[in-house]
Amino acid sequence: MNLPHLGAPIGPMIRVHGGFANRMYRLDTDQGSFAVKELNLVDRRWTYRLEDVFRFERAAFAAGIPMPEPISASHHALVHRWVEGEKVPEAPVSAAYAFEIGAILARIHALDVEWTHVSIEEPASRDWPELAERAAATGQPWADELAFHVETFLAIAHFVDACERPGPVVLTHKDIQPWNLLARHGRPVVLDWELSGMLDLSGELGSTALSLAKGPGFDDIEPTIFRSVLDGYVAAGGALPPSGPSWFVYLIGGWLGHTRWNILRCLAGVEASTGPDLALSHEAARNGVRGLPDLFARLPELETLLL
Repeated sequence: MNLPHLGAPIGPMIRVHGGFANRMYRLDTDQGSFAVKELNLVDRRWTYRLEDVFRFERAAFAAGIPMPEPISASHHALVHRWVEGEKVPEAPVSAAYAFEIGAILARIHALDVEWTHVSIEEPASRDWPELAERAAATGQPWADELAFHVETFLAIAHFVDACERPGPVVLTHKDIQPWNLLARHGRPVVLDWELSGMLDLSGELGSTALSLAKGPGFDDIEPTIFRSVLDGYVAAGGALPPSGPSWFVYLIGGWLGHTRWNILRCLAGVEASTGPDLALSHEAARNGVRGLPDLFARLPELETLLL
């Protein structure tokens, strides 16, 4: 990567492991420290709208949203000012942290930013029987579990396509999850904006609130933390959409697509030059094969969080 606009390096660029879609590096120069995200150009699941996203980020940063300063965007790399902070574990956050995330979402949704791209959602894939056969034939470690849950994955795909979204549709981050957050002096910093775009409000609120209210599974959901996100949203001027399964369809659909993408990377059986390492793709595939059926079965239970 050629990054002369960031100044003269004072050391080598250092890989920061753990990215689920792209690869991240830290670069220290005579002009400061930067987070350089090398975009996966090989097998993206979608087209990044980098110019739109960068304009949205600049508006959010100018409005005081707690986030790394956006520096530059190109076809192959996104650059932000490096921010020191503590990683947010996949565990229920504090009520105060959740409340502030809700307020941040309301402020993001109130931004007046032109968004020229209208996304057209593709139907959820129905090739789960074929994927299960390929997984068995290639000896994938999670092949038996995938085969066992094929009918459930087909039911999930149908739910994702059939679930009604009540609106309104808002321009938003779309991926506020623990792994895209830092805690700096106990307060949130929002990272990784490249998925930004238009989204049904209920899907954004449900995905965010649930991710901050639970641990790695779904056995320790904290309803008070879920509600704290919504309370923060309302306190900052946001209005809640109607209750219903639409609050969780975006989370389920996103996880379904992410699981399938990682399964395909595992079936290829080679270490790709971009994107997550093969070991991380295996972890993501295994987590999805085990976790998605559990999440789908708990949908009625999750809806009670909205009452």
